[in-house]
Formats: sequence, structure tokens, C-alpha cells
Amino acid sequence: MKRKLVYVIASLTLFITASCKGQTESTSQTEEAVYTYKRGDPNGIGKWYMGRQIAHVMGFQGINWLERSEREEEENTATLLKNMNIQPTDVIADIGAGSGYHVFKMAPIASRGTVYAVDIQDEMVQTIVDRKAAGEIANVEAILSTAKDVRLPENSIDKILMVDVYHEFEFPMEMVASMKKALKPNGKIFLIEYRGEDPDVPIKEVHKMTKAQAVKEMKVAGFKLEEKIDNLPWQHCMVFVKELL
Repeated sequence: MKRKLVYVIASLTLFITASCKGQTESTSQTEEAVYTYKRGDPNGIGKWYMGRQIAHVMGFQGINWLERSEREEEENTATLLKNMNIQPTDVIADIGAGSGYHVFKMAPIASRGTVYAVDIQDEMVQTIVDRKAAGEIANVEAILSTAKDVRLPENSIDKILMVDVYHEFEFPMEMVASMKKALKPNGKIFLIEYRGEDPDVPIKEVHKMTKAQAVKEMKVAGFKLEEKIDNLPWQHCMVFVKELL
């Protein structure tokens, strides 16, 4: 009996190990099919997606730059928020929210809704938590995401905002897939990126995106460009919705 039990345990261990190995290999093969690795711009991570090199994430040490006094003049955030047509009951997610620059401007407008502030860095999330507490702002929720999952409730979001952050996603395919699950059927993604077509925009090339590249990547993820609003000084304002099957 003892020998039989040892045999069963050994067989089960072998099965679990093989299953885990198979899942890991499958995940690895999927990533290899989607992403490539090679040298490029030193400001990138050496990982490429659909011909575009992924940029390094701006660390929490850049909070002062996010909150710089000239940002409104350079990016015209007030106009961006008008473009979003935020309603009082909207549920909005700011992905890569950073220090909450846009979050705390949207919260009073979506006064009866919720603004999720999503970021991958603990320090950024803590900054938002502290600002929320200091301002006694009830309708802001901070979420620590992963590199592959925004960790938002499924079918709950009216509008997703990404400002100069998508190009830094280490796993863009997986991140957008998680956003798609979180969006309501008629939800919208507002993708804001520095214009890669414009050499006069004073931003490093790997931190810019062209409209064509953005449309190509979002199409693969099941989104179509509904509207492109050309009223920001340096950035594209591209509005994406789910493709109808």
C-alpha cells in the first residue's frame, strides 16, 4: 500500500510538472510570436511590437515633470477633457495615471461616477492615494496594475484615457486585451500620444507614435478608429471603439 501511494504521488507530481511546463512553453511561444528582441534606440527596452520599439517606463522620479506648470500650455489638457465629453455619471479609467494629473481634473466632472487611477508603480499609486485623502475626494479609486492586466472590473468602464503611456507598455497586446474586457460594449478608448509624424514635437522618437502605427496595433486588438481630433498642440487625440463582429 505504501509503495502504491508513493507511486501515485510521484505520478501526480510528474503530471503537474509537465502541465506547468507545457503552460510556460505555450506562453513563451505566444510571446515569441508577438514580440521580437533586438537593439535599437537606447531609450527603448530592446523589445519590439509590430515594428515599433517599446520605450522605457518613466519612473516615479519624474513626478515633478508630470506636474510641471507649463504642462497645460504644452498639452492643453482642458481641451483634451472637452474632447472626452465627460458626463457626471461616467466611469473612467486613467491607465498609467502617474501622479494623477488628469485624474483629479476629471473627478469633479464625473461627480456621480468613478475615476479609476491605474498605474504599475507603487509610488505613483501611493501618491494618488495621498492626494485623494488630502482632498477628501470620494470618487477616485487607485489601482496597482500589472504589466499584463489593468485589474479593472469587467464590463464596467465608459471611457479609458491613456496619455503618453501606451508606447511604454511592456506587453501592449495583453494590456489592451484586459482593457477590452473592462470596457462596456459602447465604451471608448482615448489614446493620446505625441505625434511621431511631426519632427518639431520636442520629444524623443521612441516616446512618440504615428497615427498609422496606433491604428495598426489597435486594430489587431479588436478596435477601430472612430475619430481623430486634431486640436492638441503636440499630441494625437485618437478615439477608439470596439469593432463589431
